[in-house]
Amino acid sequence: MSTVGIIQARMGSTRLPGKVMKDLNGATMLERVVNRTRRATMLTRVIVATSTEAADQAVVDLCKELGVPCFRGSESDVLDRYFQAAQSASADNIVRITSDCPLIDPSVIDKTVHEFQKHKPDYASNTLLRRYPRGLDTEVFTLTGLERSWREAKDDYQRIHVTPYFYQHPEIFQLLPVTGEQDFSMHRWTVDAPEDLQFVREIYLRLGPGDEFGWMDVLGLLEREPALAKINQSISQKALHQG
Repeated sequence: MSTVGIIQARMGSTRLPGKVMKDLNGATMLERVVNRTRRATMLTRVIVATSTEAADQAVVDLCKELGVPCFRGSESDVLDRYFQAAQSASADNIVRITSDCPLIDPSVIDKTVHEFQKHKPDYASNTLLRRYPRGLDTEVFTLTGLERSWREAKDDYQRIHVTPYFYQHPEIFQLLPVTGEQDFSMHRWTVDAPEDLQFVREIYLRLGPGDEFGWMDVLGLLEREPALAKINQSISQKALHQG
């Protein structure tokens, strides 16, 4: 059975337009995410899913440079984009990664996929019971479950965020939380605002220029330089209903 990593990426962003193309010590944020995701050993293949908007031709062009397949679909109905991309890739199972997580760790991806394959739920994620830093988010689900969500999810935010219909309906889907032993959920490593971008740039300046370092290396750096975590500590995560 094929397990396909699908990275959603687009140029449009409310708080930080064009963030997927922002430079992180010599490579774009999208390139960092692609490289890291590709190193996950439990994935059959990796593709990028972007929109048909003209601005997202930049995403397509970068994917060509990186040699990663790129699917184009709806800008606003990301659930439809995922379903169509999964079908085009002949995926049995899908791993959802977002392009605003440039510290995503292949070992975390592999752990989540391993638990999914072991327990065979409809949906597994390390966000159901958050103990990992925000920015290592990994969701794994079946094509069958994705198709049902695609058919039945009606609210705009459910279409934009792809997976809410799964975890909002435990009476329909079997859900599996994948957690770590310690709680590091207070850390914010995703990029949604200029302060977030500054934070990850500082991480790459210290641990780069490559992207082989892992999430435990980042934790170690923050222990040595706790002031780094203050860069984006005032940024709050948008609620699901905010889109």
